[in-house]
Amino acid sequence: MAAKNLQDTTTLHNGVKMPWFGLGVFKVEEGPELVNAVKTAILHGYRSIDTAAIYGNEEGVGQGIREGIKEAGISREDLFVTSKVWNDDLGYESTITAYEASLRKLNLDYLDLYLIHWPVEGKFKDAWKALESLYKEGRVKAIGVSNFQVHHLEDLMKEAEIKPMVNQVECHPRLTQKELKAFCQEHGIQLEAWSPLMQGQLLDNPVLLEIANKYNKSVAQVILRWDLQNGIVTIPKSTKEHRIVENATVFDFELTKEDMERIDGLNENHRVGPDPDNFDF
Repeated sequence: MAAKNLQDTTTLHNGVKMPWFGLGVFKVEEGPELVNAVKTAILHGYRSIDTAAIYGNEEGVGQGIREGIKEAGISREDLFVTSKVWNDDLGYESTITAYEASLRKLNLDYLDLYLIHWPVEGKFKDAWKALESLYKEGRVKAIGVSNFQVHHLEDLMKEAEIKPMVNQVECHPRLTQKELKAFCQEHGIQLEAWSPLMQGQLLDNPVLLEIANKYNKSVAQVILRWDLQNGIVTIPKSTKEHRIVENATVFDFELTKEDMERIDGLNENHRVGPDPDNFDF
C-alpha cells in the first residue's frame, strides 16, 4: 500500500492510526530554528513529529507543536507525537519517570507513541513492562521499540504481554533491512525508517540520480517514495521550509517495480548509525 497523501495513515495492530510520513528532529538543537521547523511542518500538512529524550529538544518540539496547532487551526488529536526513553532510564520505575519527564518537557497530556530507544541487554525487558503499564493505563496510545534486530524482538516477545506496535530502525537503500521487515510484517509490527536519506550520503548516487531524473524528482523524493511503497513509515529530518515541503511531495508519482528493484539492489548492509548488536552507550 502506498500512501496517497501526507495525512494517510497505517493502522497499527492495536487499531491506532499512524501517519506514513513525519518530521524527524534528530540533532536539531533547542531554539527558534527547531520551533519553526516543527511549526512549518504542521502548517504544510505534516501530522507526525518524532523526537526523543536524548535529543535534548523536547521543549522546543512542544512549543513548535503548540504554535503549529494554533496557526493551522487543528487539534492536538490531529497529531501523532513520538518520543523515546533513553538507555540510562531503562528500568521499570525509571522508564515511567522518564515518560513523565518527556510529557512535561513537551507540555502534552499524552504521547501517541513511546519507544525504547536501544536494546540494552538486561534492561529493555523491565522497560517494556513499564511501557505496557503506561499503555494499559491509557497514558500512551501505542508502544514500540527502536533499533531492535530480529533476535531482540524474539527475546522481548517471549515475555511480553503486548507486542511492540512499531520498530523504528536505520533504513535506507544501502541498508534495506529485508529480513527484519519480513519478520515485523509477519508479527504485525510496523517498520519505521530513521535516517531514510542516509544523512545525505546518497544524494549523489548515480543510480538514484538516474531514477530521479526519469521522474523529474529529487533523489530524496525517490528514496522517500521507495520507503512508502515498501510499506515503511518514514520521518526525514529537515529544518528548512523548502526542504520540508520538497520531502513531502512524494504522493504524485509511483516508482515502477523495476525501479524499486534497482533501489533494493543498492543494499550493502551498510550503517551510518551504531550497530544494535554492538554499541556502548
